Amino acid sequence: MPNYKLTYFNIRGRGELIRYLFAYMDTAYEDIRITFSDWPAIKSSIPYGKLPILEIDGEVFHQSLAIGRYLAREAGLAGKSNLDQARIDGILDSIDDFLLVFPWRDADETKQKQRQEEYLANFAPELLSNLEKCLGDKLWFVGNSVTLADLFWDICSDTLEVYKPGFAQNYPKLLSVKDKVKSIPAIAAWIKKRPQTRE
Repeated sequence: MPNYKLTYFNIRGRGELIRYLFAYMDTAYEDIRITFSDWPAIKSSIPYGKLPILEIDGEVFHQSLAIGRYLAREAGLAGKSNLDQARIDGILDSIDDFLLVFPWRDADETKQKQRQEEYLANFAPELLSNLEKCLGDKLWFVGNSVTLADLFWDICSDTLEVYKPGFAQNYPKLLSVKDKVKSIPAIAAWIKKRPQTRE
């Protein structure tokens, strides 16, 4: 079995998808959590200056979704065909596009909160509506079993709940996917034991 070492901050964020996948696979890994104050001192040693990174037998890999796709293939969560993989990628990229533009930080906290509220009010309904249409009457986003798309939706919507409680409350089908992901025994066990962080 490969030796895995994940390096990320002590938050869920972009590292949580990787942690979910390791939990799902019941695979041991080293979960290195660094502080934001330590980050400037080590940033130059990290490929592309971004976290998370995953070391596999000492070889460094970057980009959380690339790592997630690799682990999903290892876990059997990447779909059952190339078309399934394309559908999963479309969902991942749609959610990620939304997150990339989200105003996470601003020096002025009052302005930051206002910008976040405006962004969610203006753009979240379109994302959520499209995701619910994509889901349709299915139990999972792609195929008839859980995939990477379902895990990513659960994690990202949890984060957005921090900024807007009840983020997806008007989309019961999407909430049902979240409930099913969280009820997977390995995921439920991870959620119970993981460090408690705001996001």
